[in-house]
Order: sequence, then structure tokens, then C-alpha cells
Amino acid sequence: MFGKSNKPSPIDSLIGAGTTIEGDITFVGGLRVDGHVKGNVRATGGKPGTLVLSELAKVEGEIDVAHIVVNGTVAGPIRATEYVELLPKARVTGDVCYKSIEIHVGAIVMGQLVYENPQKSDKIVEFKPAAGKSD
Repeated sequence: MFGKSNKPSPIDSLIGAGTTIEGDITFVGGLRVDGHVKGNVRATGGKPGTLVLSELAKVEGEIDVAHIVVNGTVAGPIRATEYVELLPKARVTGDVCYKSIEIHVGAIVMGQLVYENPQKSDKIVEFKPAAGKSD
């Protein structure tokens, strides 16, 4: 949390408690889910998308966003290009791919945690001992 800010986008849209959506969702900016989504959720557009899943939320499908905060249930893989935060009531069944992650006590992941290096360097750095030193 020190240094670079992981401040998410403001919430632009809400899927309320008691609402069920069947089908894929694409959004721009921020989306909060308190209901049930049966489909994939993806952020689009020029700026990073933020998804917030409350403890009432349930998503059955793939999630692909920049930032995600989970306190509900996800049945499917999560891919976050920037930041994942799993709050105490988070229940994830599927792999979680992340660049930066924060997991609170009580969160459960039934899958793999996979670090995605944002820039894989093709440059190979060789170690060369300093001149004049011998072993």
C-alpha cells in the first residue's frame, strides 16, 4: 500500500441485491455487484475497470478486470491485470491471476494463485565478478 496508489475507479454502475443477470457483462469504469451474475464479467474501455463484489454477490463465470475487491462468491477464474483484494467473506472457486494481491484472514481460494509478470524481459543479465578479485 506504500508508494504507488492502488486507488480503484469510482463506482459507476450497480447490480442490486435480489437482481439476477444471465449473460455476459462488459462495463467501463466501476461496477458494484450485490446480486447474482450468471455469465462473464469484463471491463472495457481506455481506463482500468474496477469490480466490487459485496458479501451478497455471486458471480458464476470468468472475471477479467484491472482491479477487483471480492467479499462474495465467485465460481470461475479471476484475472486482474493490476490488483486483487480478497476480503474475509470471499469464496473463490477457480484460479486467481494477479499482479498485486491482498488476502484477508478468512478468505478462501479453491484454485491456484498465479502471479502474472506484466513485462517479461527478454534481456539476460549476467553476473560478472569485479576485476582483480579471485576466489
